[in-house]
Amino acid sequence: MIKVLLSSILFMFTSVVYGQSKDSLQVVSNDINDSEEVFEIGMDEEIDNFDFLYTNNGEIFNYDEVLVDNLMQEAYKHIGARYRYGSKGPNAFDCSGFTSFVYKKSNMNIGASSREQYARNIPIKREDLQPGDLVFFTSPGSRRGVGHVGIVVDYDPISNVFTFIHASTSSGVKLSKSSESNYARRYVGARRVQN
Repeated sequence: MIKVLLSSILFMFTSVVYGQSKDSLQVVSNDINDSEEVFEIGMDEEIDNFDFLYTNNGEIFNYDEVLVDNLMQEAYKHIGARYRYGSKGPNAFDCSGFTSFVYKKSNMNIGASSREQYARNIPIKREDLQPGDLVFFTSPGSRRGVGHVGIVVDYDPISNVFTFIHASTSSGVKLSKSSESNYARRYVGARRVQN
């Protein structure tokens, strides 16, 4: 049974990749004595160009690992800082004050308010999220328009859940997950900041 399965897999692989017919496959299949060889066929080249992971409608986004590391280090320094409406740091923040403060430390101006940050930066799909992207939510009471912003720390494409750091009205700067009911129902969209 395993030999039949391996032969079928080999046929599909060579037919698709090399355009060979079933007859020419028979010759190849007869030469294979060890099942390990089946798995080695076509595996000598590894894909090393991951640019396709950082595109949006054909536009390439350069993922700057150093910048993201700097953003995350700065953001994490402020966990526990209190929330105060209109504050831009460093001891207290509102949500957009926090995100603009963190980006400003890397010499990037992303806009002052959450609405400006949403309007000014590049729209991306949720499944394209990367650490450092901005995520937006409606205000807790209104559920209309952008009223809250955070910075993506991590994204799990399997569960479609992201972790973000933000200045929460109730707890100050903290980490939250998009799956938390308070944020799941209020999610508006995401933006990427380009230097």
